[in-house]
Amino acid sequence: MSKRRELTPFGKEIKHRLIELNMTQVELAAMVGTSKQYLGKILFGERAGTLYIDKISQVLDL
Repeated sequence: MSKRRELTPFGKEIKHRLIELNMTQVELAAMVGTSKQYLGKILFGERAGTLYIDKISQVLDL
């Protein structure tokens, strides 16, 4: 059995903000210059995403 992936607190914050802005992960990924897959890994804590955290926060006005 595989363990179910869970969003990090930062990932949950991003998801809520995307819903508020009616924006998709694909749109956010394009705006910060990464792929949807890599963005997903950041949200689930599988990658640190150090290069993108500030850009994500800026785009979503966090």
